[in-house]
Amino acid sequence: MKHAAGLTMLMAVLGGAAPALAAGAREDSSGIVVWMFLGFCALIVIAQLMPAVLMMLGVVKSAARDKEFTPQKAQQKSK
Repeated sequence: MKHAAGLTMLMAVLGGAAPALAAGAREDSSGIVVWMFLGFCALIVIAQLMPAVLMMLGVVKSAARDKEFTPQKAQQKSK
């Protein structure tokens, strides 16, 4: 009995969603100019991210290098 009620409820939910799913996707009428503009915006974002990533890698590299040589610097100062 519970199985039949669950199946009936599932069919009611899916049956109500069928017209919405059958409507189809929205048609995109954007021209080549819109896609060129979006590509140009993406190019600007990538051009701004590349130096930032390289700078962050440099900071991490120098921080790791300074940690590695810190004990030697301390020994040289004590002599």
